[in-house]
Amino acid sequence: MFQFRFALRTYLIMLIYALKIIITPLCIGLVTLVGRRWGTIVSGFLVGLPWTSGPISLILALQYGPEFAVQSAIGSLAGQISICIFCSAYYCISRKYQWPVSIVVSTVAFLGATAVFNSFSWSLTSALLILAFTMVIASQVIAIQPASSHLARHPVWDIPARMIIATAFVCLLTAVADRLGPQLSGLLAPFPVFSLVISAFTHHQQGADSTARLLRGIVTGSLAYAVFFLIVHIYLLSFGPAITYTAAAITALCVSGVSLYASRWLAA
Repeated sequence: MFQFRFALRTYLIMLIYALKIIITPLCIGLVTLVGRRWGTIVSGFLVGLPWTSGPISLILALQYGPEFAVQSAIGSLAGQISICIFCSAYYCISRKYQWPVSIVVSTVAFLGATAVFNSFSWSLTSALLILAFTMVIASQVIAIQPASSHLARHPVWDIPARMIIATAFVCLLTAVADRLGPQLSGLLAPFPVFSLVISAFTHHQQGADSTARLLRGIVTGSLAYAVFFLIVHIYLLSFGPAITYTAAAITALCVSGVSLYASRWLAA
């Protein structure tokens, strides 16, 4: 019995480190390449998926138990509201200023919103309703921009830098999650590390209009993000991590695809 528990614990530790060090950077690199192939708005939809917060949630479930991850899922939904605020702030500032100022202002907006949201006790219903309302407002703020024909030049260190930054954040947050608690861990899980990096590179290399398309895609892609954590919150305790996170990931990808098709159809 002792040997079985030791083997199970060893397996979980190896799985956790694999999620932190291997899966997260691979996902980040894949999203970047797909976005370059099919444009910034597609990249925005992909960035809107829980590429970092999803693995963080799974790691929390494995490290601290399903109950912790279930409560953290509510915080992640509320944290996505801050992402929509971040996108709106970046868009407004980027119309007049370059990427360094846009990064600073939008990051302050995200952290300020997170600090305010952490002072409230969130429920699943309140998080979903306010997220839906914020998505509508942000979609109205971020105006649709025409596709850019400008071909960006990407330095060789571009993708490795994105992968390292995202992986470092996942490792940092999961290491201190027990001290932060489930709600604040969930609120910080959507921290726009990937959005910041991609937005800054897009803004610098392709201009403000392409960045606006990216940001609008992120906001619209929040629907798939919400579906992911809704499934985690409802089914994790009943079906366990393997089935729940697999089903949540597949469903979120399907919702993202449908949303992208619908947005292109409406734009046309």
